[in-house]
Amino acid sequence: MLDVAVIEDPAVAAVSLDPIRARLLAELTEPASAKALADRVGLPRQKVNYHLRELERRGLVELVEERRKGNMTERVLRATAASYVISPEALAAVAPDPGRAPDRLSARWLLALAARLVREVGALINGAVRAGKPVATFAIEGEVRFASAADRAAFAEELARTVTALVGRYHDEKAAGGRTHRIVVAVHPAVSAAGGPVKKEES
Repeated sequence: MLDVAVIEDPAVAAVSLDPIRARLLAELTEPASAKALADRVGLPRQKVNYHLRELERRGLVELVEERRKGNMTERVLRATAASYVISPEALAAVAPDPGRAPDRLSARWLLALAARLVREVGALINGAVRAGKPVATFAIEGEVRFASAADRAAFAEELARTVTALVGRYHDEKAAGGRTHRIVVAVHPAVSAAGGPVKKEES
């Protein structure tokens, strides 16, 4: 089972977004039979079997084992990943384009950059899975509490200067065998577990 699977196919995305099927995927992080799932989610076994067939057909669940019980065979299934991310590639025709009206102070442009990040890294992950190779990536995540909007603006400017200097130091357009890497640095207000902005220090 993968930690994260990236969904690029629109048909697979549609299957995964069905509320019942999403619930079954969540339950199938541990192997289970249709009967066990039916008891757990409170649905008829026939209905659960129908949804499981669709999930299996789209590669979202896989057969773990078959158990013989009397004159019947019980199929035990498991999700192919612990969690799933739907790539903007699934909506390629309407996916946001960061090349359109770039503005480093625009939240919508930041979202377009994030969408491209998911699309590109998702494609790398899926390609690496097929090739059986790892993907070389690096990320930093953290939080900073600014005393004022002026401090936030100063931080952004200093961060931009620092990253620009690093890129200038290490970028080599003529390096034989070199490989281009994309850098995305973002600053945005933190969001609480409830979905709203974090406005004060939690005690």
